[in-house]
Amino acid sequence: MLNVLYEDNHIIVVVKPQNIPSQADESQDKDMLTMVKEYVKEKYNKPNNVYIGLVHRLDRPTGGLMVFARTSKAAERLSKQIADRELQKYYLAVVEGSPKEKFTRLVHYLKKDEKNNKVSVVPKLETGAKEAELEYTTLSKYEDLLSLVKVQLFTGRSHQIRVQMSTIGNPIVSDIKYGAKQRICKDLSLWAYKIVFNHPVTKQVMQFSCYPPTENVPWKYFNLDILKL
Repeated sequence: MLNVLYEDNHIIVVVKPQNIPSQADESQDKDMLTMVKEYVKEKYNKPNNVYIGLVHRLDRPTGGLMVFARTSKAAERLSKQIADRELQKYYLAVVEGSPKEKFTRLVHYLKKDEKNNKVSVVPKLETGAKEAELEYTTLSKYEDLLSLVKVQLFTGRSHQIRVQMSTIGNPIVSDIKYGAKQRICKDLSLWAYKIVFNHPVTKQVMQFSCYPPTENVPWKYFNLDILKL
């Protein structure tokens, strides 16, 4: 069942469950783009193919907010907001340990090994290197073992938050692929909890928020009400 937070003739905002692809891939598992198309087709009794524009992605293990365009014009305008860094994306992550800086901006250069589906930090001038930039704030700690961090993403590189937090010595909880010491929960502790953008037609500021699954480890160790969604 698709969790729709908002829809009009131009956009649709949904919550992507964890471990569902943003778009079709080689796994042939059900993906969000297909699910949104099917939802619109059925709800509005559309006889022909439905246009839905995928303007940004979430990595498969990451859950949370996604906005899709319902027209090509909306897709074009939302894509421009992303390119101009006007569309704001905020994430929550639970990481191992305590980051040395409570608040800082991280800039690395990342390169993806497509064969192994793994991303590494590389020198700026290496062929294929792409700039990755984010800011994080440590919100609270749990017994000096785990920390809840809020991340604002400025670039949308594959596995970006996972790699950058691991690089500073604070891998995301249970993210064995990127250096976590042990797996204490089934799902990756990373959630796209807030998105802010200008409506592509009305220009109104649109803001949406949603909590991660607060009943699950490790989210339940923290009081997420401090976010004041």
